[in-house]
Amino acid sequence: MRSLWCAILILLIAGQGVNLAPASTDARRGSGADDKDPNDPNESLQTKSGIVVKDPNELKELLQAKWDAIISVLLNKDSDQKTKEKQIDKMVHPMYDFPLMAKLALGREHWPKLTPPQHEKFTQLFVERLKSSYLEKVSLYTDEKASFQPVAQKKKNVVYVPMQLTSKEKEITILYKLRKVDPPHVGWKIYDVEIQGVSILLTYRSQFDDILRRGTVKDLLSQLEKPPNP
Repeated sequence: MRSLWCAILILLIAGQGVNLAPASTDARRGSGADDKDPNDPNESLQTKSGIVVKDPNELKELLQAKWDAIISVLLNKDSDQKTKEKQIDKMVHPMYDFPLMAKLALGREHWPKLTPPQHEKFTQLFVERLKSSYLEKVSLYTDEKASFQPVAQKKKNVVYVPMQLTSKEKEITILYKLRKVDPPHVGWKIYDVEIQGVSILLTYRSQFDDILRRGTVKDLLSQLEKPPNP
C-alpha cells in the first residue's frame, strides 16, 4: 500500500473494498476471473505522463528511489500528518493509471453497461476509495524495507517489477505491473499490483461483479459512496 502507495495496495487487499463479504478466490492470479491475465492494459485510454525512462530496466532503480523519497517524508518529524499526505499524494499520483484501473476493475462484462456519466462517476468514486484507504493508513509505516528485483518484460508495452517488502516479522512479495502510455503522452504507469499473488484489481472486480449480478449500476455507485469498512 509505501513505495508507490505500497500502503494503499496492501491494505486494500486486506479488505478495504466495498461493503461486502471478502472477495472470492477468483482474485488469485491465474484463476481466469474475467480475462486470463486479470487485466489487459492495452486499452485506448489516454493518460498524463507517467514514469519516463529510456530503458524499461531503469524502472527498478526509479521505483527504489521513489520508495526512499516517500519513506523520507514519512519519517520527517517536522511535518504533520496532513502535510505528509499531500506530499506523498503529489509524488505518487502521476505514477498510477487510475482511469485504466477503474475500467479494468469493472471488467469487459460490466464496463459497457455504464453510460458515459456513470463511467465518470464510477472512476471518481473508485479513485477516491483507493486514496482514502491509503491516506487513513499511511501513518502505520514502521520500519519495513523494500528490495526491488529485476524487471520482467511481459509484452512490448507491459513490464512487471517484483519487490520484497521485509519487516521484523515477515516478508511480503509485491508485484508492480506497468504499461507504457500511448502517444501523445510518454512514460510508464502502474495499472495493477499483486500482493502475495493476489491482484488488487481482481479483488475489486470480484466485489463489483457480486453487486452488479444482484443489483444495478446505481447500487454499485451507492455502495462506493459509503465510507469503507474500518
